[in-house]
Amino acid sequence: MTIGVRHDDLRRKNRAMVIAAVRRAGQPSRTEIAAVTGLSNSTISTIAADLIEEGILAEVRSGETIAAKRGRPQVALGLNPRAATVVSVVLSLNSLSASLIDYSGRAIAHDISRPPTLTMNEGDLVEAVTASVRRLLARVQPEHGPLLRMTLAVQGITDSDARKLLWSPITPHSDIAFADALEAIFTIPVTVENDCNMIAVALRSRAPERYSDNFFTILLSNGIGMGLVLRGELFTGSHSSGGEFGHMVHIPDGAQCRCGRRGCIEAYAGNYAILRHARGESERAQPAADIDDATMLALAAAARDHEGREREAFQKAGEAIGFGLGSLFALFDPAPVAIVGLGTSAFDVIEPAMRDAISRTAGGQHNAAISFDLEPDEMPLIRDGCARQALAHVDLEIFAAGVLTTTIAGKEVA
Repeated sequence: MTIGVRHDDLRRKNRAMVIAAVRRAGQPSRTEIAAVTGLSNSTISTIAADLIEEGILAEVRSGETIAAKRGRPQVALGLNPRAATVVSVVLSLNSLSASLIDYSGRAIAHDISRPPTLTMNEGDLVEAVTASVRRLLARVQPEHGPLLRMTLAVQGITDSDARKLLWSPITPHSDIAFADALEAIFTIPVTVENDCNMIAVALRSRAPERYSDNFFTILLSNGIGMGLVLRGELFTGSHSSGGEFGHMVHIPDGAQCRCGRRGCIEAYAGNYAILRHARGESERAQPAADIDDATMLALAAAARDHEGREREAFQKAGEAIGFGLGSLFALFDPAPVAIVGLGTSAFDVIEPAMRDAISRTAGGQHNAAISFDLEPDEMPLIRDGCARQALAHVDLEIFAAGVLTTTIAGKEVA
């Protein structure tokens, strides 16, 4: 039986492949695009001509050409920054950052504020995000492209449809329909994503040689989060964004966690848990809401300097993370791990206890081969992941499909 392929579907697929190749490589030649896509030179030339005419791609000239290995230099192709803009928003505890990104992935402008997320009502929290985006868009200039997409990353659990914040330690409110509220105001598609998932998206794009088909990202901060990529796909659950590593049970009915339950990994490894242990407080003590970086850095310095509760606190954190990772490795096999956030500043104190715990699990039989890379600042990664997620939607759903009718670079594009 012969299965036909619609011409429109094939055209969309080929356009998507060319756009993706340019986005990955930056400024490849047509020959280089052919090598990575498997498309013929004539097909690439036709698609490139269309995308240039539509203002989506641009030829790189004036001394910026890429020289071929043989023959005359070839003109490179690049993403036209003016083709579109997207907005990346990151909402975390008492912190809100919005960024305007052009189509090439370059940040044009930022808006940073410090709303008191723990004490705001739901309406005020949504309004804080809305106001931040409004301030950002007020800085848009005529040369910037049309706004086509927005991605909001938030600390906490989001739904699998990327529409709502289901639960978060940053606010007492739940089931906040951020996407609906923002779409009603700004009339563009909006997705709501877990912040650690966006870290995984960013790392995969930045370092594909390490972070490709299978890897874990573990955020060590006031909370403990995880992004998980399996077989090249970002893992999400059927109902939520999935990957709640910090709220896996480490010790049943153990230390008090911010989520309201007891015994979670986070209740031993989060900043508030480390501080609680270092101060000699009860494990049932209410978790501290917001701990400054200087406090955690001072605790890490004390842990390195001498035996005592500070060192014990970081060792307990390492043990909790290690047993959690070992359990994951028993399910998914060992894979590269990125340790992200302020907790990396104490990784030398945490790692021995963490590796010892991993070695005592079924997933730790290849403990020596497990590697960790450290990324001390999560915010640029979350922001970058949001931007890449939004741009990927523009690439696939709008430009590859050729469905946009607007004015780009002074031309009407259908």
